[in-house]
Amino acid sequence: MADLLDMGGYGFYVWLSYAVFFAVLAIDYVAPRLRRRSVLREVAAQARRQQRRSSGAAP
Repeated sequence: MADLLDMGGYGFYVWLSYAVFFAVLAIDYVAPRLRRRSVLREVAAQARRQQRRSSGAAP
């Protein structure tokens, strides 16, 4: 088991590389979903403002 973790002295680099890869993969998965929520909220707010303007302009 220790040999697997040590990997001939390169274990730290190898496992750190895996950790960075999976962290970037997770961020790459989550970031667009968070951005989508933000954009949907902005679009909904803009639609409400536009609806208020159009209903207020015509009596």
